[in-house]
Amino acid sequence: MNLFLWGVLPYISFTLLIGGLIWRYRSDQYGWTSRSSQLNEGRILRLSSPLFHFGILGVALGHVMGLVIPQSWTEAMGVSEHAYHMVAIIGGGIAGLMTLVGLLGLLYRRIVKKSVRLATTRNDIIMYALLSIAIFLGAAATLTTQILGKGGGYNYRETIAVWFRSIFMFQPDVSLMTDVPLQFKLHIIAGLILFAVWPFTRLVHVVSAPVAYPTRPYVVYRSRRAATFTSSRTRLDASSSGAAGPKAQSFPRMTPPIRVPDLC
Repeated sequence: MNLFLWGVLPYISFTLLIGGLIWRYRSDQYGWTSRSSQLNEGRILRLSSPLFHFGILGVALGHVMGLVIPQSWTEAMGVSEHAYHMVAIIGGGIAGLMTLVGLLGLLYRRIVKKSVRLATTRNDIIMYALLSIAIFLGAAATLTTQILGKGGGYNYRETIAVWFRSIFMFQPDVSLMTDVPLQFKLHIIAGLILFAVWPFTRLVHVVSAPVAYPTRPYVVYRSRRAATFTSSRTRLDASSSGAAGPKAQSFPRMTPPIRVPDLC
C-alpha cells in the first residue's frame, strides 16, 4: 500500500492533471471558465471570494516554499529551523484562516442561497467536496502537529519535502513517508486526488492568466423597463403650424446601458 500511495499515486495524479488540462484546452475552450455565479448572488460573494482566493494564494506559496526549497538552502542563508518554523506558522496561519473563512462563506452561499444552489451542478458538488476535504485536513494537520504539537512541531522538510522532490527525479523515496503523522498523510492523499480531477472541474480557471482582461470589452446590460416619451419634433411641428398636428407617438425608452466587466 505504501508503494502505491507514495510511489504510484503521485504519477497517476500528475499525469491526469497535465494530460487533462491539455485535453480540456484542446476540446473545451468555451468551457474553460470559473462559471461565475455573481449574478445569482453578490453580497456574500464580495466578502468570501477575495478572502478565499487571497488566502489560498498564500497557502500555495507556503507549500511551494516548504516543499520545493531544501532546508539546507535556508540554513545556508542564515535562517534557523526555529525562525523558519515561526514564519511559516504565523504567515501560514493567517493565510489558512483567510482560506477557511472564505471557503465557509462560499459553502454557506452555495447551500443556503436558492438561486446559487439551483445553479450548482453535480460536478460542482464533487469539486467543492474534494476541495473542502483537502483544505480542512491541511488545517487540522497544521493545528494538531505544528501549533499544538510538542517539541516545536513536526519538521516535514526532512521527510515530506524530500519525498516530494524525489518524485520529480523519478526516484520516489517511499521510505521517507513511513513515520509521517497520519494527518499529513491524509492531507497529501486528498491533495493528490484533487489534482487528478482538477482539469475536469471549474478549477481549470486557476491556470489561466488574465492577460487580456483589462482590454476586454464590457458586457452591456439594458433594462427591460420601458417608458414613453413624446416626440419633440412632432410637438415642434404642431406648434409652428398652429394646427393640432398628428397625434403624438409613443416610443419605448431604453435606460442607459450598465457597463460591467465580464466575470466569467
